[in-house]
Amino acid sequence: MNDWPEGWSDDNRGPRYGRGSAGAQPESARVMRQVRRGPAVPPGPRSGYDGSGPAAPPHGAGVPQQPSYVDGRGHEPGAGDGYDSGYNTGQVYGAPGGRGPGAPGGASAGRPRPAPNWRRRIKWTAITVAGVLVVTSVATYFWADSKLRREVDLSKVIDRPEGGDGTNYLIVGSDSREGMSKEDEKKLHTGGAEGKRTDSMMILHVGDNGDTLISLPRDSDVVVPSYQGSTSGKVFPAQGRHTKLNATYAEDGPTLLVRTIEANTGLRIDHYVEIGFQGFASIVDAVGGVEIDIDKGFKDKWSGADFEAGKQTLNGQEALAFVRTRHAFAASDLQRTKNQQKFLAALAHQVATPSTLLNPFTFYPTMGAGLDSLIVDKDMSLWDLASMFWAMKGVSGGDGTSMNMPISGSAGGNLVWDKAKVKTLVDELNNDEKVTVSGN
Repeated sequence: MNDWPEGWSDDNRGPRYGRGSAGAQPESARVMRQVRRGPAVPPGPRSGYDGSGPAAPPHGAGVPQQPSYVDGRGHEPGAGDGYDSGYNTGQVYGAPGGRGPGAPGGASAGRPRPAPNWRRRIKWTAITVAGVLVVTSVATYFWADSKLRREVDLSKVIDRPEGGDGTNYLIVGSDSREGMSKEDEKKLHTGGAEGKRTDSMMILHVGDNGDTLISLPRDSDVVVPSYQGSTSGKVFPAQGRHTKLNATYAEDGPTLLVRTIEANTGLRIDHYVEIGFQGFASIVDAVGGVEIDIDKGFKDKWSGADFEAGKQTLNGQEALAFVRTRHAFAASDLQRTKNQQKFLAALAHQVATPSTLLNPFTFYPTMGAGLDSLIVDKDMSLWDLASMFWAMKGVSGGDGTSMNMPISGSAGGNLVWDKAKVKTLVDELNNDEKVTVSGN
């Protein structure tokens, strides 16, 4: 019995070293033969061989095809000159047929990489950005809304006039020292007076025919009407008493101030906004200072003002001195109100610049400083506050009117309003008409 596979027997090995070769000379270099396996024979009974005897079954009769032997160049005995790497492709590349990644003629070799789907990428990028903006906007809204100090209850104001077209805001700058240390009071030249008084009062009318900003001098002569006490709830009857406008705020706070303005003008106040010394200075510092053009230099030891004429950027301390100064001017209160309007216009413009709105490191500190220091009425929403801000910016940009309340003279050191002009002004505001009246 021959145990060697077909094509490899003891008879055809020839003289060689090893395995008992008796040749006198070493054989020449031989090409190593490799194994190529043919297709498997389907399972089934072996024809002509029942396994009962030792004899081998006839060649090709039901026996699985034996491996053939090839040399290192891929040649079988008698084969042509084709080239083969000598490796079984299924073993080299780890996949049947050798079509794994990197195989010659494999999927990655002959097929180009698909082009990126830019339309799909842009779509999902836009969706992601939009989602982030929505979430950020909603979170910012609730954060800002939670910081508003809604402390003024206008429902306690009695005998109110009918409302007209448009919206009227009363904007008050108080001399509150709330949150200030002794060092702050010295630095800002505010003194340490107890209680609160109003250093500035303005009515901002927001309507469809242009916005109007009207300054009310603190020394304006007014008649104190009947009013309901803000804390006691008791109604105090009118006694025909004359006083300065800012004294009504000192007497019973925002509700009496609103009641007095409504009674002396006939104009209904829809919303109330108040800011103190510390808050004002903090907003200016948070926005990085405010540039303003000062027409004429002035000094005032009471407010700490010391300014030269020309363009300059004011920090919080300097800005507070600028809007508070009154002793440096002959027409003290009227000039101060003009300076206040001028500075607020510049501040609104600075806050609305892209460098503030689009920079979170400036926007959020500015918002935080402003909202922390604002006191508003209970019905004030963020949309109302935003409307007020954009209207002030519009007035500063020339889209509206900025003026003082018309004055006809003075009495006992108080400024007397021009009643005829005030009536015309109020009628135009109530009807949301373009203002034709000029102030001092």
